[in-house]
Amino acid sequence: MESPDGKVQRRPKAYTSPLAPNLIHLRNPVVIALWSTIFPGFGQIALGQYLKGYILIFWEILINTQSQLNLVILYTFTGRFQEATAAASPRWLLLYNAVFMYALWDSYRTTVDLNKLAVLADRSGSVPAPVAMNSFTINYFDKRNPWVASAWSVLMPGLGHLYAHRLPAGFFLLLWWVAIAYFSHLMEVLNYTAWGDFAKAVAVADWEWLLFMPSIHMFAIYDSYTNTVENNKLFNREQAEYLRREYSDSSGLTALVEGD
Repeated sequence: MESPDGKVQRRPKAYTSPLAPNLIHLRNPVVIALWSTIFPGFGQIALGQYLKGYILIFWEILINTQSQLNLVILYTFTGRFQEATAAASPRWLLLYNAVFMYALWDSYRTTVDLNKLAVLADRSGSVPAPVAMNSFTINYFDKRNPWVASAWSVLMPGLGHLYAHRLPAGFFLLLWWVAIAYFSHLMEVLNYTAWGDFAKAVAVADWEWLLFMPSIHMFAIYDSYTNTVENNKLFNREQAEYLRREYSDSSGLTALVEGD
């Protein structure tokens, strides 16, 4: 990978593509591991490992729905232990443990390693190209408001990522949220709740799918906010490195004064 001045970067800080920036920055390994605990794959997506994260999320949705894990959790926390036992499918449920533990371990281990690379990249002065484009889209660094990203994610997960121009994560979260909203009958639940018909709202809800909502919503808010903040830092870093590179020597300062 080359820097804007043409030098090869041994420890790159970030990579700018037309679809999304991908960057290394300091993260708390415990926080990333907790996101993998809440939903396997979220930790990997937070780290920018989209392909691995998508596969783990597909795996989580498949195993969870086939084993009826969400129903087991619901019945257990409401004290309906016999119903929880009857709902569980051991054939699928026992497949859950190994990959779940791997997602947690891998996200923690990778965060520790990437934190080391982030420190080295910061010390080397690595900066990405500020603009990337192709025939379909343009991606560029600018200042965005992280609270605006969070607000869009509250309205619909994925929109905050689109605001931050992280298209792979944005469209993935958006499509999954629409699918989960459809299968859980969320819109009908909200409609009956707005009219005060709570009994009908409870009856129409598919709790197996509805219980996916809190995790995907909270992750979208957290990840869109965090990425917007880090993108803003990267914008500042690129601007500072450009000014240092262009105007740190006397000839550059003379040209600046003379207006060349």
